[in-house]
Amino acid sequence: MFQKDYILRMVEMIGDLIAALLGLIKKGDLEQAEKILERGYYELLRRDASYFQLIPKEQLTDKLLSDHDYTNGHLSVLSELFCAEATLNEAQNRPDNALTCYEKSLTLLEFLEQEDKTWSAKRDERKIHLKERIEALSETKTFN
Repeated sequence: MFQKDYILRMVEMIGDLIAALLGLIKKGDLEQAEKILERGYYELLRRDASYFQLIPKEQLTDKLLSDHDYTNGHLSVLSELFCAEATLNEAQNRPDNALTCYEKSLTLLEFLEQEDKTWSAKRDERKIHLKERIEALSETKTFN
C-alpha cells in the first residue's frame, strides 16, 4: 500500500511540475523552467538530470532497473521528465538535445507497454506525439 501511495504522489507531483514548466516556457522564462525541471529530477528520482542524459537509450531500462532498483513507476515518471525536457530544449533552440530526450522518453514508454501488457489510450497518445516530434526534428537535422 505504501508503494502505491508513493507512486500516486509521484504522479501528482509530475503533473504539477509539467504544468508549471510548460507555463514558464510559454511565458519565455526558460531559465526558471530549467531550474524547476532540474529540481523535479532530483525530487522525484533522486538524481540530477545530467545523470540520465549520460545513459545511452539502449541501456536506459536495464541500467535503471538493475543498478538502481527503479520500478516501472519511476520509469514512467522519467519518461514524462524526458518529454518535458525535450520541450524545454526545443524552446531553447537545442534540437539535438530535444531529439535525444524525445527518443529516450519513447524508449521508456515502449518498454513499459511491453512490461504492463495492457493498453493505455494515454500512453498511445503520448507515443504518437513523441514519434511526431522525433520525425520533425530528424527531418530538420537532415536539412542542416
